[in-house]
Parts: sequence; structure tokens; C-alpha cells
Amino acid sequence: MTAHHALAPSRQLLNKVPEVTLYFWIVKVLCTTVGESAADFLNVNLNFGLTGTSIVTGVLLAVAMVVQFRADRYVPSKYWLAVALVSVFGTLVTDNLTDSIGVPLEASTLLFGGLLAVTFLAWYRVERTLSIHSIVTRRREAFYWLAILFTFALGTAAGDLAAERLNLGYANSVLMFGAMIAVVGIAHFRFGLNAILAFWVAYILTRPLGASIGDFMSQSRHDGGLALGTTGTSAIFLTAILGLVAYLSITRTDQSEAVPEAA
Repeated sequence: MTAHHALAPSRQLLNKVPEVTLYFWIVKVLCTTVGESAADFLNVNLNFGLTGTSIVTGVLLAVAMVVQFRADRYVPSKYWLAVALVSVFGTLVTDNLTDSIGVPLEASTLLFGGLLAVTFLAWYRVERTLSIHSIVTRRREAFYWLAILFTFALGTAAGDLAAERLNLGYANSVLMFGAMIAVVGIAHFRFGLNAILAFWVAYILTRPLGASIGDFMSQSRHDGGLALGTTGTSAIFLTAILGLVAYLSITRTDQSEAVPEAA
């Protein structure tokens, strides 16, 4: 048996990710906001510390990944649980580098940007596509989730760099990243920017957008926030996520049996 055949997936699955609709982007931003606030809640409010929070979240993420990979199609509850936990874990990866090891945010941003680029390069060299509408094998799904993890870690570093080191503040960071996503959308729909490129750029930018929203809502008024706290912020967005995922599970509005190769 050749190495290629040994690594080749045994069967094709139905697409394992949702259709890219407005619901997709709303739930994605909600998950990124929860990733920021939930990590702070476990770390500070429950006094788990960075190490304890990382261990607990890592175990939960591993279980969620097993459940996700065992599914043979997109299931909203399984998929979005995995995204939410990747969001929390990706936040903690960056926080551990910054707070525990002392790696500058500038270096973390470059590091995760490089790792994401390498992941995309390897994914494309092996599969010849980066389209999320063709996640129909275990190998493609593995590349997909690895890329997702690095987008969250990169977005956390970039968001913290903008809000704290560059002193933009949380509200201005929300406006800046929101405007950048709008530019990407206009470039795609108006000027024909490649759909796959537009998707991944927007996906990366939603992480610092969500993180900035979470910080803006949870931090004290003295620090430029709304002072809702990590508990209140996490509760608000978790409730919204549960409601939307329940709606998507019932209506199936973001599910498709078709598996086109273009995003």
C-alpha cells in the first residue's frame, strides 16, 4: 500500500460545515465574544488561573472534537459547540504566551499569522482547495479545524494589540474591525474579490471584532467598557447562541446536501 493510500480517507462525508449565511456570521461573532468573556470568567471569577482554565477547556475541546469528527454531516449543536470551545482555547493559547511566558503581542500576532499561512499552504498543496464547502473528508476537516484554531489565536493577539498596546480602546477597536470586515464584503460583492480569500479574511477579522465586543461589554467604565462583567456578558451571548443554534437545528436553513468546490 502506498503512503498516499494509507493517508487517504476511507469515505466521503456530507459537508461538515454550515452554509455561509447571515446566521453563520452572527453565531460566529457571538462565539468569539464568548471565547473572550468565558476565558476571563473561568480564569478570574472562578479563580481557575490560566493553567487550570487551559486544562479544563482543553479537555472539553478534545471531547467536542471527537464528537464532531465522528459525525458524518453538519450538526449545528456539535459544530457550534466545537467553535465556541476553540474560541475559548484559542484565547487561552495567546493569553498563556503573553501573561505566563511574556511573549509580546506583536510577536504572537506574527507567530500565529505564520502558522495560519503554513496551514493554508499545506492544506492547499494536499487538497488543491481551501473551500469550506468541500469539507467532505476527515483530512480536510482536520485542516479546517487547525486553521480555525490559529484564526482564533491570531485574532486574540491582534485584537489585544489594537485595543491595549496601540491604545485604540475597545469601542474604537469594534468600529475598526467592523469597518475592515465591511471593506472585505464590498470588495467581494462589488469588485469580485475571490470568495475563498474573502471568507478567510473576514473569518480572521471576526475574532478581534468579537473579542473587542466582549471586552467593551465586560470591562469597567473606567477602562472604557459597559461594566457588565464577564458573567453578565457570557450569559447574554451564551443565551443568544443557544437560541440561534436551536433555531438552525429546527429550520435547517444553513444546511445543504450539495458539495460544490467553490466557496
